Amino acid sequence: MENFCALVLAAGKGKRMKFKTPKVLCKVLEKPMICWVLDALKEAKIKERCVIVNCDSDDVKNAIKDENVSFITQKEQKGTADAVKAARGFLKDNEDLDVFISCADSPLLDCTTILDSHELHKKLKADVTIITAKVLNKKGFGRIVRDSNDDIIKIVEEKDATKKEYEIDEVNSGAYWFKTKSLLNILDEIECENLQNEYYLTDAIDVFFKHNKKIIGFVSKNPNVVLGANTGLELLKINEIARKNIIEKFIEKGVEFVSTDGVLIYPDVNIGNNTVILPGCVLKNGTTIGENCTIGPNTLIEKSKIGNCCKINNSQVYSSVVNDFTTIGPFCNIRPNSEISHHVKIGDFVEVKNSKIGAGSSISHLTYVGDSDVGKNVNFGCGVVTINFDGVEKNRCEIGDGAFLGCNTNLVAPIKLGKNSYTGAGSTITKNVPDEALAVERTKQVIVENFSKKKLAKRKLKVEY
Repeated sequence: MENFCALVLAAGKGKRMKFKTPKVLCKVLEKPMICWVLDALKEAKIKERCVIVNCDSDDVKNAIKDENVSFITQKEQKGTADAVKAARGFLKDNEDLDVFISCADSPLLDCTTILDSHELHKKLKADVTIITAKVLNKKGFGRIVRDSNDDIIKIVEEKDATKKEYEIDEVNSGAYWFKTKSLLNILDEIECENLQNEYYLTDAIDVFFKHNKKIIGFVSKNPNVVLGANTGLELLKINEIARKNIIEKFIEKGVEFVSTDGVLIYPDVNIGNNTVILPGCVLKNGTTIGENCTIGPNTLIEKSKIGNCCKINNSQVYSSVVNDFTTIGPFCNIRPNSEISHHVKIGDFVEVKNSKIGAGSSISHLTYVGDSDVGKNVNFGCGVVTINFDGVEKNRCEIGDGAFLGCNTNLVAPIKLGKNSYTGAGSTITKNVPDEALAVERTKQVIVENFSKKKLAKRKLKVEY
C-alpha cells in the first residue's frame, strides 16, 4: 500500500539462543523467523520495508532475497528505541506515512492482524496503535494497562508490575503502528532510566501519554502474535504452533490426515483436495501435490511436483516430477532431475537419478536407474543396474519403448536398447541392442566337482547337518 511503510528490528544478538547463527535466522519450519515477518508484511502489500541490523549482519542480508527490503545498521545495541533512532533517515523519507514496527523474531505475526490494526489506526486517527492479545500464559510479557474508560495509559513490564497489574491478561506483542511524524517528534524524549541503560520503544507510550496523544490498542484475534523466540525452547514451541496451523489450513481445504504424528508441512507447499497425508511425512518448500493422492507413511518430498492419484509410501523425492497414477515405494529414492511419467510403478529399494521414465513402465525392486532415458511400457527385472559412471564422466542409457530387462542385467553406458528389445537375466550388456532383439552376454558355466569338501573342512558351522 502507498500509505504505510515498515521497520523490522533485527539487530539483537540473541545470546540466550546459544546458537552460532543469528537469532533472527533461526528457522521455523526451515524458514528464518525474519522471513516470516517480512513475508507477512509483503502479503499486506507494504512495499517499503526496512530492516535494522547490527554490524555483523552479512548472513542476515544474504538470507533476504527481496529487492524492496533495505537495511540500516545500529552500531551499538542500546535497545529497541535506539534501533528506531538509527532509522531516523528512513522515517523522515516516509514522514507522511504510517510506519509499522515489529521485532524480527515474531514469526507468527499474520497479515490479517497487520491490516486490521492499521484500519483501526486510521479510523481512530491514532498517533500510536499497540497490537495486543489476550493470553492464558502471561509469563514474560509486558501488560497493557487501561484506565476506567478502557484507554491505554501505559505498558508495564512484568518485573515492574503491581499485583493487580500482574493479573492483566492483555499483553504487548511488540508490534506497533505509528504516525511517522508523531514518532519522529518524540524519539529524543525517550530516556534510558533502567538497569540495562537501554532505550525501549515501549517507553514511547509514556511520552505520547504526557503529550496527550491518541494511544489505542488493537486486540488481535491471533493470540500467538505475541510469541517471540529468545531461547531454543521457545523456538521449539513456535515451530509446533506453526506446524499445527499449516495442517489445520489444509484440513479446511479438504486434505485428510489420519494422524498428524511426525507430519511437517512447510509454508510453501500446495496440496490438492482429497489427498491423504499419513504419519511421518515431511513436505518441504517448493512441493506441489495433486488431488486424490496418498502420501506416506514416512515420506519426504522436497521441491517436487506430484500429479493426481499418486501413491508414495516410505520414500523420498527430491527436485523431480511425478505424473498422474504413479505408485512409488516402499523405500525408494527419487533423486534430483528425474521425471516419472504417468501410470508408472516404482517398487521397493529402487533409486532413480537424473532420468526420464516413460508411461506405463515398471521398475519393481532392487534396481538403480541413473542418467537414463526410459521409454514407455519398459519392464525392469529385479536387480537391474545402469552403470552410468566410468570413473571420469557420467554417461546415459537409452532404453526404447517396450523393452524387457531380465533380472540382474547390467547396462554399461553409453548404450542404446531398441524398441521391444530383451536382455537375458544375468547379462552385462556393453553394446547397443537392435529393435526386437534379444541380448545375452554371459560366460560359459563351469562345474568343479567336489569343490565344497575342501571348503567345508575349514568352515566353522554353527549348526551341524
